[in-house]
Amino acid sequence: MPDPTTTRPGAPGAGEASLVGIIDNMRATLLLRQRLPFAENSFAELVLWQLASPLPGSVHSFKYRLALVQQEVCVLRYDNESGKGDHRHLRGKESKYPFISPEQLIQDFLRDARRIQHEDSGS
Repeated sequence: MPDPTTTRPGAPGAGEASLVGIIDNMRATLLLRQRLPFAENSFAELVLWQLASPLPGSVHSFKYRLALVQQEVCVLRYDNESGKGDHRHLRGKESKYPFISPEQLIQDFLRDARRIQHEDSGS
């Protein structure tokens, strides 16, 4: 599985999933957009933008959504909606998320996603 913490736009093997772009109407720079297969019927989607200024409810200038989907159901999501701040949804339950950095965010998400995959595989 590709490691989004080491895949950088323009790097060899980065592919189209890591292209950098600018969303003019949002004044945001797309840093990461990647879909990672986990199993035959599950995948993770990671999207991260750099904003010109923090969203209401956040102290950092990133906007993100990271989701793990199993059998067409989102079982894990990390995001920061405007006004709600950083939080995660785990199997329908929402809790605060202590954002440190984009790299830590991705590591935390992938740790939780792998744990869920392991639990659900019955291993």
